[in-house]
Amino acid sequence: MTPEAEARQTIDSMLEASGWQIQNYAERETDASFGVAVREYLLQDEQQADYLLFINAVAVGILEAKKEGMTLGGAMQQAERYHASLPDTLTTLLGCPLLYASSGIETYFQDKRDPNSRSRTVCTFHTPEALRDALAPRSLRQRLKDDLPDLKQGNLWDCQFEALGVLEESLTESHQRALIQMATGSGKTYVAVSSVYRLIKFANVKRVLFLVDRNNLGRQALREFQNYTTPDDGRKFTELYNVQHLSSNIIDDTSSVCITTIQRLYSMLKGATEFESDEEESSAFEQETENAQPQEVRYNSDIPIDTFDFIIVDECHRSIYGKWRHVLEYFDAFIIGLTATPYPQTLNFFNQNLVYEYRHEQAIEDNVNVGYYVYRIKTDITESGSTVAEGSYVVRRDRETRRLTWEQLDEDETYTGNQLDREVVAEDQIRTVIQTFKDVLFTELFPGRHIVPKTLVFAKHDFHAEDIVRIVREVFAKGDDFCQKITYQSDRPEDLIRRFRTQYNPRIAVSVDMISTGTDIKPLECLLFMRSVRSSGYFEQMKGRGVRTIKPEDLRSVTGDATAKTHFIIVDAVGVCESVKTDSQSRPGKPSTTEPNGPPDRDPNQLIDGVSQDQVIETGFESQSYEQAATVIHDFKRFINEHIDELPALQILCERPGAQGTLTEDKLRELEEALHQHSVSLSRESLWMAYQRRSPENVHGTAIRRTDLISLVRFAMEYHRILEPFGATVKRNFDEWLEGKDFTEEQVNWLDWIQEYIATSLEFRISDFEYTPFAQRGGVARADQLFGDELEDMLTDLTEKLVS
Repeated sequence: MTPEAEARQTIDSMLEASGWQIQNYAERETDASFGVAVREYLLQDEQQADYLLFINAVAVGILEAKKEGMTLGGAMQQAERYHASLPDTLTTLLGCPLLYASSGIETYFQDKRDPNSRSRTVCTFHTPEALRDALAPRSLRQRLKDDLPDLKQGNLWDCQFEALGVLEESLTESHQRALIQMATGSGKTYVAVSSVYRLIKFANVKRVLFLVDRNNLGRQALREFQNYTTPDDGRKFTELYNVQHLSSNIIDDTSSVCITTIQRLYSMLKGATEFESDEEESSAFEQETENAQPQEVRYNSDIPIDTFDFIIVDECHRSIYGKWRHVLEYFDAFIIGLTATPYPQTLNFFNQNLVYEYRHEQAIEDNVNVGYYVYRIKTDITESGSTVAEGSYVVRRDRETRRLTWEQLDEDETYTGNQLDREVVAEDQIRTVIQTFKDVLFTELFPGRHIVPKTLVFAKHDFHAEDIVRIVREVFAKGDDFCQKITYQSDRPEDLIRRFRTQYNPRIAVSVDMISTGTDIKPLECLLFMRSVRSSGYFEQMKGRGVRTIKPEDLRSVTGDATAKTHFIIVDAVGVCESVKTDSQSRPGKPSTTEPNGPPDRDPNQLIDGVSQDQVIETGFESQSYEQAATVIHDFKRFINEHIDELPALQILCERPGAQGTLTEDKLRELEEALHQHSVSLSRESLWMAYQRRSPENVHGTAIRRTDLISLVRFAMEYHRILEPFGATVKRNFDEWLEGKDFTEEQVNWLDWIQEYIATSLEFRISDFEYTPFAQRGGVARADQLFGDELEDMLTDLTEKLVS
């Protein structure tokens, strides 16, 4: 058989699988089936089309066949020439606008009606039913170009409005793939839902696939669709269109949006009738290895290539250029990728069509994200490992059964820091890190607080997470609810995530990969890394768990002593912020190897080192924290310079000529509100921490009152060399004012209460004697008895001295 004949045989099989009946020209009966492909159809000037495609006996397309190995550009030119040579007597639909070229290995397709019509690669041939639907008066690409109305911003954030606008520009130019990079927490999914609504309503898109890498992100996406209020109609998205979150391997014909995992979709293409939902709880994308072979995909007539018009890939930073690429390329659909951290391979998959880029730094400036500080904990065993001496009794823990066996070492056993929590578990190393974290929590990390902030600990694996949870509970002397493991092995992890997000407990969650990407937990204020990460993109995703903003009242509902989320803290216990990272790497799962006999065997047992004692080498904020602090301080000074003419509090504090009146609590409140409106990073707590990071030797105490803004402004303008709480300044001024004056002990007590009141309220009026603590001690009448006629003059003098 010639190569040409072999190619024809393959093409015949592909057409038949797609629902076409094959006929020879001499025996043609184009009305014998809904879709008919006639071989070697005679055209004008004695030309022959390899195949002419008919739907309901009407010609709709031309297919030119080539042998395997031949490029198809010339074949498409040939199909175009044949299109111009159709018999005048031939009945066509819309001028027979569909062109194919195929070698059985490659297939090109073109709809001549498309704006700037160009051919594209398809996996196989469309079904006759799909082509009938596609052959509406105008093609999908025509509708995308002409029918999407001007976008109105409405309640879209600026970054969302911009992203949606440039995405639609890309679609009007018929770019098959587009990538949106937006910082975590900036509303990528909301952009996607907004886009889907406009595509379905205005461009008459048939069905959209929303693809996620694990089920909890699918449920999160479903909630986004359910909660989305359409901007023009006012109804919920799901009141207008069916959204199906697949729990079986059957796509509902009435669904406009289908949400599923790549794992389930692959099983469906393979023809599986069922798929265990447990298999969707772990991330197929994150467990992919760098050298993973693409999954083989064969045509499934139950799921033709035209099942979806659009595919939206959530968290696609590493999901679609390796193992799962063929699953996506099976469909003839527009592909839109959403990510915060694209890899170079991701950009290549999307043909470098990065339509929008919105980075973390810009998101911080726009109050969409919060920044972070890095606090380093170094311990001896973490850095250098340890040696368990000969003769020591140790425990071995079986990795599979967790069975413990005791043995006495007959020689020294030395291990490195890299072996920790894999081959060796040094319990005192874990305990030392957790104890140090507890010791600095309310002094250096979150000064002035007493409730443990919502904290996420990243562990190396499930065994490591189990050890950390147990030790956290011991160190903090708390019950099980205080600290919970949230991994794929947890019972109902989705419920645990919901409780972690919305309830008081757990305060601390320990996870491996499950909450590393995508999962939205806005109240998080602290990330504790007890595992290293070699991938730059994955590390950015993990940091992204902390960047999300949250309304102050929502934060206080789970963390009562918090005022606002202005930043988050990374506690680095393994040097993860210092290590060199790559764009891709092998991820946990089955290790990749180039060794002919596979990876080397590993000891099935872990050594439990209960002998070595760890000690802290170093603690403190890292250089990244200095950079973040400098950014906040620069923004604060810029705010002062830009708003000094409009805010009376700044005019008074900066001693501007013409400043009127005295500083009052109302003026200070106006300043605080303006700062918050400008940036969440300019809260007094955030500013205080920034100055502590930049100039720790010049900062005393912590900010606890609104009046501490006075100290911050004066320090920023270099009127004061030391930044201290305003109450401390008032107390020092009070002691100076009191010096040399002759007052009784009761008078001094009353004056001390007055200075404490002024430290909070900036002034003191005679009527204030009616409040605590004065009212219980006789109020204004007793004050008159103590200080006589000089009372009012004394209060004026004292207030001026204390607030100056």
